[in-house]
Amino acid sequence: MTESEWFEQLFNRLSHSKFRSSFHLKQKDKEYIQAKGMDTIEKHAIDFVEKRLAPAYIPNDGKQTPFKGHPVFIAQHATGCCCRQCLYKWHKIKPNQPLGPRQKAYIVKVLMTWIHKEVDQ
Repeated sequence: MTESEWFEQLFNRLSHSKFRSSFHLKQKDKEYIQAKGMDTIEKHAIDFVEKRLAPAYIPNDGKQTPFKGHPVFIAQHATGCCCRQCLYKWHKIKPNQPLGPRQKAYIVKVLMTWIHKEVDQ
């Protein structure tokens, strides 16, 4: 399966989840993105993934991602990239292991793809 096929299937599955599909960027979030620029938002995503998801063990796993306050947080919940349990369920990334560079890059790509879709609506 190609990456684009995987992304198509992933976003289709997410759209059928009542919980995941309930997340959308508000106008305030879109204005923040426009003010900061996508490059800065991507840097924030990289930082959040590194600090909140990459470690093998996260003491507050399942509660480490706020539901508001930054567009990346919204994207994390919308895409199942909010905690290690959801990463396993939605992306088949095993818990209790540190994330490697490819896994971190994949997660950031998922987040930024969702953000781009939301901004372009």
